[in-house]
Amino acid sequence: MKKFGLTLLTAFVGGAMALGAYKLVENQYAGNMSFEDKQKVYFTSNHLPPTNAMSASGETDFEQAAAAVTPGVVYIRTTYSSQGADDQQSQLQQMFGQMFGQQMRPQQGPEMASGSGVIISPDGYIVTNNHVVDKAVKIEVVTNDHRDFKAKVIGTDPNTDLALIKIEGHDLPIVKLGNSDNVKVGQWVLAVGNPFKLTSTVTAGIVSAKGRNIGIIGSEDNQDENQNPFGRTQYQQKPRLNQAIESFIQTDAAINPGNSGGALVNTNGELIGINSAIASHTGSYEGYGFAIPINLAKKVLDDIEKYGAVKRGYVGISFTELDEDVANQLHIDKTAGLYVKDVVAGGGAAQAGIQTGDIITGVNGNKVYESSDLQETVGRLEPGDKVHLTVLRGSDEKNFTVTLKANKPEVETAAVPKSTEELFNRIGASFMPLNAEQKAKFHVNAGVLVTQVREGGLFDYTEVPVGSVITQINKEPIASINDMDRALSNLKHGVLTISGYYPDGTRLRSTIEIQ
Repeated sequence: MKKFGLTLLTAFVGGAMALGAYKLVENQYAGNMSFEDKQKVYFTSNHLPPTNAMSASGETDFEQAAAAVTPGVVYIRTTYSSQGADDQQSQLQQMFGQMFGQQMRPQQGPEMASGSGVIISPDGYIVTNNHVVDKAVKIEVVTNDHRDFKAKVIGTDPNTDLALIKIEGHDLPIVKLGNSDNVKVGQWVLAVGNPFKLTSTVTAGIVSAKGRNIGIIGSEDNQDENQNPFGRTQYQQKPRLNQAIESFIQTDAAINPGNSGGALVNTNGELIGINSAIASHTGSYEGYGFAIPINLAKKVLDDIEKYGAVKRGYVGISFTELDEDVANQLHIDKTAGLYVKDVVAGGGAAQAGIQTGDIITGVNGNKVYESSDLQETVGRLEPGDKVHLTVLRGSDEKNFTVTLKANKPEVETAAVPKSTEELFNRIGASFMPLNAEQKAKFHVNAGVLVTQVREGGLFDYTEVPVGSVITQINKEPIASINDMDRALSNLKHGVLTISGYYPDGTRLRSTIEIQ
C-alpha cells in the first residue's frame, strides 16, 4: 500500500512539474510563438479531447464539430463615417460588401455593415476579412455568448483579403487551426458565420475544388460596366506583378451576406479556411462559395502580429495563365503553365536567369497549371527564402532556384474616434517595438516602429511614413502597443501630438486635432 501511495505521489509531483515547466515555457516564449504553436499549448494545457467526426452509427457526425466551433466564431459590426460614407468604403468593401457585408443604410447617421470573424487565441486575436473592417470608424465584436467588445485593427493584408483584429479578453473560446493542405475535394465541411444577422449559423457541404483563382482581389482598377457572376463589377486589369494571392477552397456549403470572415471547418472542428467570396448572380447563395486556405492565412496572421505587416517575398515576374486561347495568341503549343510576360530588373527571377517568354511548369517539384499553384506556395514564404522553378524555354526544360526579394507591401485599413480602440483604428497604422539595432540607429532608448500606414487614416493624412519611429504621444513615452493604448485613452482637449523620427533620422512632430 505504501508503495502504491509513493508511486501515486511520484506521478502527481512529476505531472505537476511537467505542467509547471510547460506553463513557464508558454509564458516565456509566447511572444515568439506562432498562433499555431500557441494553440498547441492551449489544447495541451487544457486537455481538450479531439472531436470525433463519426457518430455511434458510423456515419459522419456534424454535431460535435458544430458545438466545438460556434463558440469561437464572432459577429462583427462595423460603422463608417456618415460624412462621405460612400467615399469611405473602398472598392473591396463595395465589391464584397453587398455579398457579405450586410449593408444597413439608415436615412440619417453613420453607415453600418456586419460580418464574421474567428477567435484564434484565448487573449482575443480574431481573423476576419480585410473587406469586413476596411476603413471602419468603429468595430464591435459580439461573441457567441452575447458579450460585446470594442476591437482594434492590428494589421491587414489586402493581397489576401485578410485582417487581424483584437479585443481585450482572456480565456476566450478558440477555433483550432487545421491543415488546408490535407483538404480533399469531396470531403464534408461546415461553414459557420452570421448570415443576414442570423448569428451562429452552421451550414454543411463538400469541398468542390481547390486552388481557385477568381480574380476578385486587387481588381478594382479600370472597371467597365459588365457584370459577372461574382456579384461585383468585372474589371479589365492593369498589368501588375501578380501581387494578389488567390488560391481559394471552393465549397457548396451555404454562404450568404454576413458570412464573410467566418469559419470553414472540417468534421473534426478544425479551421481549414476563412470564408471570403461567393459566385452569384443575385448576391445570395447559389452553390459556390470561396474560402482562403488557412495554411496561407497562418503566415499572414503571424507576420501581422509579429511585425505589424506581412513580410512577403516576390519572384519578380509578371505572368499570364496559359490555355488554348492564350496559346493561340502567343503562337505556342503549350496550353498549361504560366507564361512569363515581364521580368523585373534586379528581381529574384532576373538574377536566377528566368527570361520573358519562359513557361513556368513546376514549383518545388509540383506541377503548375494555373497562377494559384505558384502564388500560394510563394505567399507562405518570406524575403530570402528560395523556390525551385521548372521552366520550359523553347523545347528545353530548365531548373532555376530563385531567391525571393522584398517588395514594399501595399497595405490599407481602418478609420475614426472616441474610444481607445476607435482612435487606434483611426490612426490607421501598425507598429512593432524597436529592436536593439533600430534603437542604436535612431539614438533612442525606446519607441515603436511604424510598419504599416493604411489609406485614409490619420498617419496617411499627416504623411507619417512607414519606417518612422514614434517615441512620444502627448509627451507620454512610448515603448509598446500598450503604452500607445494608455496614451490614447488620456487625450486632453482632443489633441494628439506625436513625436519621434522620420525614417531618415530627422525629427518628427505632428499635432492632430481629433474631431
